Amino acid sequence: MHVHDLHTEYRTSSPFTAAARPRLSWKTATAAPGWIQAAAEIEWRRAQSEAPGEAVATARVEGRGSVLVDWPFESLLPRERGTLRARTHGEDGSTSDWSAPLEIRAGFLADGEWHAKFVTVPEPADVGQPMLLRREFTVRPGLRTATLYATARGAYQVEIGGAPVDADRLKPGWTAYRDRIVYETTDVTDLLREGPAAIGAALAGGWYTERFGFHGQAKPFYGKYPSFAAQLLLEYEDGDDELIATGDGPWRATADGPITASGIYAGESHDARRALPGWSSPGFDDARWLDARPDPAKALVPVPRTAPPVRATEELPVQEVLTTPSGRTVVDFGQNLVGHLRIRVRGREGDTVVLRHAEVLEHGELGTRPLRHAKATDTYTLAGNGTETWEPDFTFHGFRYAEIQGWPGEFDPADVTAVVVHSDLARTGHFSSSNELLDRLHENVVWGMRGNFVSIPTDCPQRDERLGWTGDIQVFAPAASFLFDCDGFLASWLEDLAIEQTEDGSVPFIVPDVLDSAGTPAAAWGDAATVVPTVLFDRFGDRAVLERQYPSMRAWTDHVAAIAGERRLWEGRFQFGDWLDPDAPPEHPARAKADADIVASAYLFRSASLTARAAGLLGRDGDARDYGTLADEVRDAWLREYTTAAGRTVSDAPTAYALAIEFGLVTDAETRQRMGDRLAWLVRRAGYRIGTGFVGTPIIQDALVHTDHAETARRLLLQTDNPSWLYPVTMGATTIWERWDSMLEDGTINPGEMTSFNHYAFGAIADWLHRTVAGLAPLEPGYRRIAVAPVPLAGLDRASAHLETPYGPAEVGWEAEGGRVLVHAAVPPNTTALVTLPGREPVEVGSGEHEWAIDDPRSEPRGRGLTVDSRLSDLIEDAAAHDAVLRAVAAVDPERARQLRRDTEWTEHRTLLGELTPASPAVLARVEAALADLKRA
Repeated sequence: MHVHDLHTEYRTSSPFTAAARPRLSWKTATAAPGWIQAAAEIEWRRAQSEAPGEAVATARVEGRGSVLVDWPFESLLPRERGTLRARTHGEDGSTSDWSAPLEIRAGFLADGEWHAKFVTVPEPADVGQPMLLRREFTVRPGLRTATLYATARGAYQVEIGGAPVDADRLKPGWTAYRDRIVYETTDVTDLLREGPAAIGAALAGGWYTERFGFHGQAKPFYGKYPSFAAQLLLEYEDGDDELIATGDGPWRATADGPITASGIYAGESHDARRALPGWSSPGFDDARWLDARPDPAKALVPVPRTAPPVRATEELPVQEVLTTPSGRTVVDFGQNLVGHLRIRVRGREGDTVVLRHAEVLEHGELGTRPLRHAKATDTYTLAGNGTETWEPDFTFHGFRYAEIQGWPGEFDPADVTAVVVHSDLARTGHFSSSNELLDRLHENVVWGMRGNFVSIPTDCPQRDERLGWTGDIQVFAPAASFLFDCDGFLASWLEDLAIEQTEDGSVPFIVPDVLDSAGTPAAAWGDAATVVPTVLFDRFGDRAVLERQYPSMRAWTDHVAAIAGERRLWEGRFQFGDWLDPDAPPEHPARAKADADIVASAYLFRSASLTARAAGLLGRDGDARDYGTLADEVRDAWLREYTTAAGRTVSDAPTAYALAIEFGLVTDAETRQRMGDRLAWLVRRAGYRIGTGFVGTPIIQDALVHTDHAETARRLLLQTDNPSWLYPVTMGATTIWERWDSMLEDGTINPGEMTSFNHYAFGAIADWLHRTVAGLAPLEPGYRRIAVAPVPLAGLDRASAHLETPYGPAEVGWEAEGGRVLVHAAVPPNTTALVTLPGREPVEVGSGEHEWAIDDPRSEPRGRGLTVDSRLSDLIEDAAAHDAVLRAVAAVDPERARQLRRDTEWTEHRTLLGELTPASPAVLARVEAALADLKRA
């Protein structure tokens, strides 16, 4: 038995912590079955420090707590450092060894210790002009530690003596810059030696100077010029400290560096002829450098970063070199990704290589229309001094394809590499099955999350947008929390959400709110204020984020409740509704089948319920009663206004029924079942093609399974016709598309003005794959108690999910063979699991490996004796017969087959013959023969 993965909250690869009392987590590995922690001992050993107290302190934590446990010692002081160890005691009397020591350093500053001022170049030539800043200093003998605290309005990298201080990119990331900027703390001791030294900062506008807006109306939101602030603390063995800070001393700056232009949307231009060798080393001198000037923007004291940094995490080689119909050279990396290119090139001085990026090809050419006003183009001008290697520093692109222009000499694809860039989150969750298309769908979800978790959770990574849309992450947060450890990432973003809320509680469409959207609340978007903190609590056990965000949750719920008034219905206001319902016109993505008011009031109920739950968990009993009452009143109003006694909703649409079932708006069991039956009927009528948008898609499968329609959910999941989850996979998608048909069957990009091929919202289905198809779900916060409840589906022979929970690795999977299904589960130490299997009574188990064998519950409906006179509802129930009929029609009349597939309502009120009439005798003969063959088979 041993303790491992001891870490502080939101810890990245750095030993620095942003909190004076960082919460602690650890895991115990043991083969002992049913192991439960009785207590833990924590040892804190201070390093050389001015902190008072003993050098070694030990605390005992009683009970099972091992996830985000409160710091049991005196608060850390700025710059305090030491090592932490832990060991655990089991209820069975066992005791582990001490864990490996964990280095901890206080990376925050005390109040009043931030002395740096933001500085910029004297007279910037252009808006967002990249720049360089530098300062020389002297390191005295006896340097003990050198710590850099740095940030920027823009994006920056620091060099000391010609070496970058870290591998992080796009620092300090994007926050609500007007009110919150973060700084990084970096140990740079190893980069300094006694004697002359220099520090330099390369700086670009990044998000700070970007132009935001749509329809050609984009404009700067924050400021015109980037600026930089840093303080380098030198601590010496004799006890003296020296602070080298911007705004104090001879900082010099220039806009005449090699980066001539840089933008998030436009791309980056680099002229190697303008290189300044040694600019961040001592002794450099150039008359073009002038004294840096103070940034006139409002003074703001930054706070330490808690989210993980953006980094390059992977590299992909060129898979294929294409020559387009127009004769252009395009490289294909085989994967839609986010990042940039690294090139290795030889040529003459002044040769310029142009790199254009796009996600897809359209009719053989680079498909740039979806980029809108984003140029997504990088240029590199050669110095002409041999082999030159270059990659951009301060931009990123969403792309699978890149067009190469101006390449000198013969082009070798080995000289171009795609560098994958995103926030460096630890991968935690995996899923696999016997269906290759389904596994590729899941992989597409993973790549979509990687590409859209770049400092903030964005909607898309390629066009002139890349914004933190609240609706997208509201629906995707559960899937995200399984796939990656995104607790610190989303917790940081939620701080900005609360900052960007209006005084009366309205939540913006996007965070950070560069569109000034907070004055117009929208359901399912603003509800990120209540949903995302709840997800972080349920999936990571992060009670502190729930407590910190509680005022935001309450303010949003109060705001919408005031709009709803005495009727308790959110009606007649602007809404996105069930955004991107597949039946909505390309130019009107909000025109969904489900009425927007039904969606809005359902979300008011949900937010009131979640706020009531949070209040109860936090001991605010009065609030819990009040918001519980509000939720009851909204539910009653919703049922009274939007449902009938027969269990129908006013909008007879899948999303409306899914909301009623999954949000708990309908509590009467009989009515709930009727709604589930109607939902399944609607799905069947549509030929098992998806009929939901952003709101309905994450919950429709749960609504079907929870009302005993797992077979309907299976058919919907495995559908490959357009629209469906698997249609993009059959079209070669490697990420999740924004629209169900972002690319049409003929290879044409969707005609809508808004089209992306990397949007994670519809990838919310992954959470259902984890929880239901594989059967691994949380029952208590942080997976302290796990639900093992797989739903084996026909069409799959196996499925499994693996998750590195806060307590350790958990796995659930099943495999069918010979009329039996073998279910296995791995339950981490210090947790329990409730096992619910088809045909069995639920059973509680402890940690360890478990297996069960059950009778195969899967069944795939098969028609008997289907003919042209059979009802369409019977035909669609038999997938083989349905496919055979469509193939038979297509063999004679392809257009008629397309109409049949697209327009048919597969109900019990019409026969196949009636649907085919009028039809040519050849079509009818072919169909009759196909059905007869099936009957004989």
